[in-house]
Amino acid sequence: MAFAIDEINRNSNLLANVTLGYSLYDNCVKLAVGFRAALTLANGQEEQITLNETCFGRPPVVGIVGDSTSTNAIAISAVLGLYGVPMVSYFATCSCLSDRQKFPSFFRTIPSDAFQVGAMIQILKHFGWTWAGLLVSDDDYGLHVARSFQSDLGPSAGGCLAYLEVLPSGRNPAEIRRIVGVIKKSTARVVIVFGHEHYMIQIMEEVVRQNVTGLQWMASEAWTTSTAALQTPRLMPYLGGTLGIAIRRGEIPGLKDFLLQMRPDLHFDDSFQNSMVNQFWELIFRCRFAPPPAGWVEAGGALCTGEEDLENVVTEFLDVSNLRPEYNVYKAVYALAYALDDMLRCEPGRGPFKGHSCSSLQRLEPWQKVNFTTSFGDQVSFDENGDVLPTYDVMNWLWLPDGRTEVQTVGEVRRSASKGDELILDENKIFWNSEFKKSPRSVCSEDCPPGTRLVRKKGKPVCCFNCVPCSEGKISNKTNSMECISCPEDFWSSPQRDHCVPKKTEFLSYYEPLGICLTTASLLGTFICVVVLGIFFHYRRTPIVRANNSELSFQLLLSLKLCFLCSLLFIGRPRLWTCQLRHAAFGISFVLCVSCILVKTMVVLAVFKASKPGGEASLKWFGVMQQRGTVLVLTSIQAAICTAWLVSASPSPHKNTQYYNDKIVFECVVGSTIGFAVLLGYIGLLAILSCLLAFLARNLPDNFNEAKLITFSMLIFCAVWVAFVPAYISSPGKYADAVEVFAILASSFGLLVALFGPKCYIILLRPERNTRKAIMGRGIES
Repeated sequence: MAFAIDEINRNSNLLANVTLGYSLYDNCVKLAVGFRAALTLANGQEEQITLNETCFGRPPVVGIVGDSTSTNAIAISAVLGLYGVPMVSYFATCSCLSDRQKFPSFFRTIPSDAFQVGAMIQILKHFGWTWAGLLVSDDDYGLHVARSFQSDLGPSAGGCLAYLEVLPSGRNPAEIRRIVGVIKKSTARVVIVFGHEHYMIQIMEEVVRQNVTGLQWMASEAWTTSTAALQTPRLMPYLGGTLGIAIRRGEIPGLKDFLLQMRPDLHFDDSFQNSMVNQFWELIFRCRFAPPPAGWVEAGGALCTGEEDLENVVTEFLDVSNLRPEYNVYKAVYALAYALDDMLRCEPGRGPFKGHSCSSLQRLEPWQKVNFTTSFGDQVSFDENGDVLPTYDVMNWLWLPDGRTEVQTVGEVRRSASKGDELILDENKIFWNSEFKKSPRSVCSEDCPPGTRLVRKKGKPVCCFNCVPCSEGKISNKTNSMECISCPEDFWSSPQRDHCVPKKTEFLSYYEPLGICLTTASLLGTFICVVVLGIFFHYRRTPIVRANNSELSFQLLLSLKLCFLCSLLFIGRPRLWTCQLRHAAFGISFVLCVSCILVKTMVVLAVFKASKPGGEASLKWFGVMQQRGTVLVLTSIQAAICTAWLVSASPSPHKNTQYYNDKIVFECVVGSTIGFAVLLGYIGLLAILSCLLAFLARNLPDNFNEAKLITFSMLIFCAVWVAFVPAYISSPGKYADAVEVFAILASSFGLLVALFGPKCYIILLRPERNTRKAIMGRGIES
């Protein structure tokens, strides 16, 4: 402070024709003493001074620099605000001091704890430390920090506090033991401490006693740079690697020379400044002044001459390489000086106050605007709350192999109008006091990977949770997802449940074993029909072929071939034309087939009746034209049913997602269940009618008919289709199509084998029975 004022008084561009003076008071780390000193200054009760003939009396108090602690600053500033006396603190960080309603004249050159808490949270977030413990001092500084941490840690970094403990201000070994026990039992590996050096000394003594290792300590600006008491060989095994927030380091050119010019007062002036210099001198040079004043504590040793050389002394008091709180004092003095300079330059009618008025030397307003740049290049200005533009250095306690310690700068946290709060870290420089020399892991629960969702543990902080796998059909593709999202309709969750994949498609394919078997059977049946048709065509003039209307036999073989081929429409991916054609082709082919069988049966009965006396007239109703017409009419009825069905409610392809969760079944919906039922019912009616007529003709002489073969074939046909209905209804997806194809093939093979097998046997293997005599029963006996 003395150097800054001396520098200002020598600066002709700042406060020209005005000399600044100052008074120093020691608050003795007691509120009452500091409060009394501040009121003395504010009331103008300090001693009168005489500088020269033109300057005599009590000069006005421009402002007060201090107090260093938040508790003292709160009490003093609340009173000074009533007098409008500006107070600029260099070390009081409590965020409560930003309240302009309570502290209208308070300013500070150190960032608020609100920013310090935010900086700490940014570091926690950067390293993924979501589970931390917090120790705070039992004063305004610590308690306000605790409130800020509790409210900001969760929303800003997604973290939470494993514990929050208040360090006792006095000697309380039992409470200290209890707090260290909490630290030891906790799973949190990061411990944040907001408190001054003496709090840390107490807690670390107990940490060493209980041997609590493996912790990552984080220091507030109050003890980050405390090297003498904490960076000892006994404590560094525990405190090595500490990360801390420190007041921004500054450089003050000329300060070292100013300190070296300092000389003691040999006349024992009782002013506070002189007494401090004398005490410093005795401490550094281990000497004493003579004669000592009354009540003076003798330092012992040789007598001090005042001519001792400070340049040959190694002491931290003369180290200006790491100026942090001192730099804030320097800025505080300059802030008051620039405010005073602006006031003196103010022109009436252009001032910043009400009515464009100006302040006076006797009434310096605490609302005076200040904006300047220090010799170190830092811009200093205050916001509407009296807070300076915040910047902090990030420090790391380095424990070297040779046992030496060093506090190194590894980054900074700063606020700018364009980027907001910004954390810059050089992780390669950070010393980690762990076995693997890596950043420790401090979480209550490990992150939930994609494919799981986060479920809070009941009665635990929000950072403690379980990871529950997403259910089938749902995914989470982010870490720590609160909910699993459902996949779209045509997609399903991957085995890891971290992304959606297209659902597998299912239909009766030509490339799967079942489809291959059915296709082979269909083509085989078609081939056999062609072979039988060729045999019958080749032997068309033989009695076995010509008997019982060979034309109907050819039509029956043709319809059976169509029945075999229509089954192929049920295999492959359903499309609109295949869905529409499959049931129509199936229905018309089978009606054609059954119609031929029905007409054959009716012809057998008519021939038998005509063989009796007086029955010749019955054959005229069953001539060739009547047989063709009957088949055509019966088939046309089925064609009309199919046409009505296709026009009214046509079958169509459908993606069915109800059978399986992870598959899409491509199937043909019938469109109209009534249409499908009428189609099957008509086929069934003709089949039953054929079966009944054949059954009635079963006892007729063998040489007149094939009624037994027709009866057997129709029994097979009806049995297959009666079994088809429940099997079709209960089969899902492609298996329904497979059941229908199987029913078509089984009934077709049954008709083919039952009706044409015996005739082919006679034609090919027993040609001696393929004669008119044999057929009429007068030939070879079988």
